[in-house]
Amino acid sequence: MTSQAQVIKTQLPNPPPPTDLLLRTVLDAVEELKARDVVEIDVRGKRSVTDFMVVASGTSTRHVKSIADEVVKHAKRLDCMPLGVEGEREAEWVLVDLGDVVVHVMLPRVREFYALERLWTVGDQPPEHADELADHESAMTGRRVGE
Repeated sequence: MTSQAQVIKTQLPNPPPPTDLLLRTVLDAVEELKARDVVEIDVRGKRSVTDFMVVASGTSTRHVKSIADEVVKHAKRLDCMPLGVEGEREAEWVLVDLGDVVVHVMLPRVREFYALERLWTVGDQPPEHADELADHESAMTGRRVGE
């Protein structure tokens, strides 16, 4: 009794899109769903795991989740699969890790508490709870801040 061997076709992953295109796509996605207070932060030289962070607010947990879903949908159009999406269940802070661009979509009260903009903006002193934020972000991404 002979059986045919199965042929498994594999394909190397496509190279990631250029960072500027990915960033523009993310900004378009958050704008499309009317995210509030969108801030783009250049963290090149401050973090080795990403080049840009985009921080945006949603008006409710449903809005936060919808914005994050839209970011993922737009990234997939570029053939860019997220490395991770965290926080969708509670949807108070959803992190979408796209490699060169990490997106944080938050409720305003959560955003105010963690103050990511102050933590990663040049010239500002980190907030008093910067260590707590770094631990929280590391837990969400599975990567240590500064790696």
